[in-house]
Amino acid sequence: MTIAKDMMVNDGIRARELRLIGQDGEQLGVKTKAEALQIAEAANLDLVLVAPGAKPPVARIMDHGKFRFEQQKKEREARKKQKVINVKEVRLSPTIDVNDFNTKLRNARKFLEKGDKVKASIRFKGRAITHKEIGQKVLDRLAEETADIATVEQKAKMDGRSMFLTLAPKNDK
Repeated sequence: MTIAKDMMVNDGIRARELRLIGQDGEQLGVKTKAEALQIAEAANLDLVLVAPGAKPPVARIMDHGKFRFEQQKKEREARKKQKVINVKEVRLSPTIDVNDFNTKLRNARKFLEKGDKVKASIRFKGRAITHKEIGQKVLDRLAEETADIATVEQKAKMDGRSMFLTLAPKNDK
């Protein structure tokens, strides 16, 4: 996108007629490309095409270098503010014991407190798949135990021989 924007400056503009906007934002009317370039040069600024799809295309007189710098600065600020959410997985089994469950629960809580999503999965091996309700109870118990800091984003569902549940941290805003 930046390459296309660079092409739409001064001599890179292909349109013959342009609706011209001055550096203060005032309308200067429809001008030919040559006239618009002369006005821009007289002001010691660039002619930048801001709306190429309009009829006639709209061009503005501005300092293109300064404009690009401001745009890049805004993009950097936006990148700084965005939060990356990771999905951590906690694997359980339908026949999990109390202490093992508590260990997995502690890990899930730690991930949720850090702001990550947790995907709890249960893998059914052999004939255990005939008793899906046992795995469902384990996942429901995990959801109940983390209810104070997490919300269920996706209810427990089967996918092949596995059952998944997704938990997201609650927003404290």
